[in-house]
Amino acid sequence: MNLTISGHHLDVTPSLRAYVQSKLERITRHFDQVVGFKVLLSVEKQKEKEKRQRAECNIHVKGGDLFAESSHQDLYAAVDDLVDKLDRQVVRHKNRLQNHHSDPRSRPGA
Repeated sequence: MNLTISGHHLDVTPSLRAYVQSKLERITRHFDQVVGFKVLLSVEKQKEKEKRQRAECNIHVKGGDLFAESSHQDLYAAVDDLVDKLDRQVVRHKNRLQNHHSDPRSRPGA
């Protein structure tokens, strides 16, 4: 599995990198066919301080790519929200793959 974590207008500290890696392990527990992650952490130059911290992630999985993004006041909370969104997408993608390869005798009209 390939993991790339980069920062835009911020330095990715070792503790932040370890936090992101530990959160992404949840996704690999649900779906083992993940090829790679690309995570972009950034600080937006907005006047309002509410949702300046932003986290984006592209996941390359067998059968396609998944993308999610999240903005929050705190970067760690943005990462938490991002992983929640990605986890839902991965579970839905896994269910689609399993339903696609179901038993042909259970299909209507077969």
